[in-house]
Amino acid sequence: MMPARFDSRFEATLSTLRAQGVPFAIATVVRTVDATSAKPGAKAVVLPDGTIAEGWIGGGCARSAVGKAGAAAIREGRPQFISLRPEELLAAEGVAAGDERHGVRFARNGCPSKGSMDVFVEPVLPQPRLVVFGAGPVAMALCDLAGRFDLHRTLAAPGLTDGAAEHVQDGFALEAGALGQRYVVVATQGKGDEAGLRAALASGADYVAFVGSRRKFATLAERLVASGVPLEDIARVKAPAGLDIHAITPEEIALSILAEITLCRRAGGREVGHD
Repeated sequence: MMPARFDSRFEATLSTLRAQGVPFAIATVVRTVDATSAKPGAKAVVLPDGTIAEGWIGGGCARSAVGKAGAAAIREGRPQFISLRPEELLAAEGVAAGDERHGVRFARNGCPSKGSMDVFVEPVLPQPRLVVFGAGPVAMALCDLAGRFDLHRTLAAPGLTDGAAEHVQDGFALEAGALGQRYVVVATQGKGDEAGLRAALASGADYVAFVGSRRKFATLAERLVASGVPLEDIARVKAPAGLDIHAITPEEIALSILAEITLCRRAGGREVGHD
């Protein structure tokens, strides 16, 4: 167990990272065999680049492997379980450093102690953010329904002052390169379509979708390309937005979009495909 003073520093680090919206991972030693400097229950906070920001899970041999596992857990959005073992023990069991079996990734412990240690690494990611451009029926229905999906909602449109979202914004400007998953839906429906698409593409969001017909989007895409927007950026836009559930009403369209966002989210941000 960590001493009380160490616990307070550890908790303070967690609070700071959460407040800043920085993704991190918590590594916990769950089992040790023979001599190891860290014991079961020892914890460490790992940053996206693999740096250990706080805590103790052993010396240099363990820190390197845990740092890599922490970075992978954050990047992939899923826990990692690593087992550090001396070279001869890995060879005796027919595995090599980097191998993964039954959800366990093996790493080499080159420390003189020759001990073994199992570590569970869990990512702690910022709340995913949904940004909806527009003030029409689909935008409003989408923000309302998204309140049940553990998403931080931003509703944005020129002149907008209220709406069913944690943040309501006048205009389409978004911070580029924001931390955490971000999904941007352009539901402007004729009121700022091109401006909304430009802002959505410039944001670097994990998912960008356009509420409108294929023909309408094709016309807008031609304008954007002619103005210098790269074709590969245009290709990222899901248009029309949402899964094909034959949606007609604003509420049904909102449901189809949230279903698609859920698919993207559970796929770890990988592309969900285009119609």
